[in-house]
Amino acid sequence: MSRSPSPIAWDVLDGNDLLNRAMEAHYADITKAVRRKGHPLSTARDVVHDLYIKLAAQPDVLRNKRSIKAFLCRSAVNLGIDRLRRENREARLFSGTEKEAMAVPSLGPAPDLALEIEARVAILRDAIGELPERRRVVFILHRLHHLSPDEISRKLKISRNMVDRHLRRAFAHCLDRLLHVD
Repeated sequence: MSRSPSPIAWDVLDGNDLLNRAMEAHYADITKAVRRKGHPLSTARDVVHDLYIKLAAQPDVLRNKRSIKAFLCRSAVNLGIDRLRRENREARLFSGTEKEAMAVPSLGPAPDLALEIEARVAILRDAIGELPERRRVVFILHRLHHLSPDEISRKLKISRNMVDRHLRRAFAHCLDRLLHVD
């Protein structure tokens, strides 16, 4: 005649022992609870394992529970539901064909844009270097140092009309160089 195992005195166990013994005693019931929510056996086992890992970080959470088995089953079912939601979301995110993926517009600039900008900056640098010295100084003070034509006029001791003329000719020269790239 076989004797039934003696009941476990849950209240005398430390947190880790309590968790280990509870998982061992209720593993089949926890797995069944997860399977009833639509998970295959292998996934249900993974969910129970995930629950164990999660609870191992805080083993005293089982203390003072009215029903450790009910708590473990409910926790595992909740983890299983979270897993299903995550899998469904990932399936929606990663569904579709490569053609559909290629049709999604990029939010960033085209890769060749940086090269084009770099080439245009080099052309502008050369164009500015080709300007007569006074015109180059006026242009740099205006575009790089953000001085107004009146400020440039006072600083260089030339008329405002001359500053405007230098700026017009400098802009025209730079624009011409950008438009007529060989």
